[in-house]
Order: sequence, then structure tokens, then C-alpha cells
Amino acid sequence: MKWLLIAVVAVRLVFPQTSRIDNVPYNGLAKTPPMGWNSWNKFQALVSDRLVRETADAMVRTGMRDVGYLYVNIDDTWEATRDGDGNIRSNERFPDMKALADYVHGRGLKLGIYSSPGPKTCAGYEGSYRHEEQDARTYASWGIDYLKYDWCTAADVYAAGDMPAVYAKMGHALLATGRPIVFSLCQYGREHVASWGASIGGNLWRTTDDIADTWKSMSKLGFDSQTGLAQYAGPGHWNDPDMLEIGNGGMTAIEYRTHMSLWCLLAAPLLAANDVREMTPAIREILANKEAIAVDQDPLGKE
Repeated sequence: MKWLLIAVVAVRLVFPQTSRIDNVPYNGLAKTPPMGWNSWNKFQALVSDRLVRETADAMVRTGMRDVGYLYVNIDDTWEATRDGDGNIRSNERFPDMKALADYVHGRGLKLGIYSSPGPKTCAGYEGSYRHEEQDARTYASWGIDYLKYDWCTAADVYAAGDMPAVYAKMGHALLATGRPIVFSLCQYGREHVASWGASIGGNLWRTTDDIADTWKSMSKLGFDSQTGLAQYAGPGHWNDPDMLEIGNGGMTAIEYRTHMSLWCLLAAPLLAANDVREMTPAIREILANKEAIAVDQDPLGKE
């Protein structure tokens, strides 16, 4: 018996570099670095509707909301398949995204979500490839306030030099919904993103690879990877050295205080990524330090 092997090759798309693609009007958001929480570092695929609700409650109970931590961001693994019309659906861990957004909003907080411009996300879930406008409309209809957009499998269908145009496509799509949605570019500082991130509608852009809960990783990202980038940061657009690891157990208290201080000096987004439901008073004291936060949130926006 003969077997026929068929190789399926993804079509590589190339966007023309036009002013329409490169220039996305500023959305008026993130005039100071966004502050909030993200699920990935601590929970990864364990994130759920219940966890997000409990985290929102804890953000209020611990006073995190009142010192500025407003965004509760769902990272990867929330996605299911698309319906017959191509609309993205959430999986069984998130039975009703609109109801979840309403709950979070009811706590005086905002809800964030995650996707990729590629066919799949980093964890292998459904991405936004060829569904950018449709997904943006879906997020807006759910009441989403923040999108983290992670390059991942986009590398399988786009050339690295296409990044500005690829991200601009989602930037335009978010703006067209009419809903204020913070746009977070996650592509690890490649292609000198700081020089074009603001022009395609980005409110923040990753300047580094993923952080780990170690002094070596944190200090490398915070000290060594930010050289020459201060000129690109300012109201509405920020250099992002990744989320905070404070409280996840891999560093000492002194190292965590250094982590917080350094991110604040960098005017970096402050996205806690610990379990705020079980946060110790010592960790809360670091994350909620009003003097450090005041440096980070200085309206002049200077690193």
C-alpha cells in the first residue's frame, strides 16, 4: 500500500508598509503606566472564572485597587474554538465572559484578555489570525478593557519585519470598536518595537523576554535590557519589562523590594502576578507602597 504524504504549508502574508497601516491614532488611554494583575506567572492554565472573580474581590479587600491596581487580566488558555460564523468562544472554565466582565466592573476594576496575531497562542489555543476585526468586536461586546497581544505563532505566517503592520491591524480593529481598550504588544522587544509601538496604537510594549522569579532574570530584564529606551516612554506609551514576580516565592524580601523599586523608576507597567487572595502583609506592603507607586505614576511619564 502506498501512502501519500501531504505537507501543509502556511501562507506567509506580507503587509504593504503604508501610512494607513503604520499610523494608528492614539486611543487616549494609559496616560500613566497601567497597573493591575495578570494570571500567567502564578496560575498559567489554572486560570478560571472563579479565580478571576476571587482575585477581583481580593484586589478590593487588600486595598490594591485603591492604590491604583485596576486591571484584572486573563492571560492565555481561556480560548475555545470558533462558532460557525467564526466568532471566538471561551472554554468551559469561562462560561460567560460578559457576566465576568460585569462582575469585575462592579468591583470598580477593569478586565483584560489575551490573544495572538498568529493561528495559535503560545499555549496552543485559538489565536486571532485572519479574525482580527471580528475578535476586537467580540472583546468589546464582552466589555473587555485591555488586550495583551502575543506574537507566538505569528512567526509561522509572517516575516519578522511585518510586525508593525501586523500589530497595526489589531490596533485599528480595537479603535474601530469604539470601546476604550488598552493595547499591550507582547513580542519580546524584537524589531526595535520601542521605536514604532506608539505609532501603531500600542500603549505598552514588551522590551524583554519573559521574566522568571529569580534575581538573575529580574535584574537582567530591569537593569540590562532597558538601555537606550527611555526616550520612547511617556504618557500613553510605555516600555514594558514584563510582569512583577513579587510574592511568588523565588526571591528574598530585599530582592522583591528592589524589583518593585526598579520597575517604578523605569515608569514600567505594574502588573502583579501573584496570588493576591493569599498575599502576606509583607508582600502587600511592597506592592502597595504609595511612595514607590507615586514615582511610577508620575504624570510626566519620564523614566
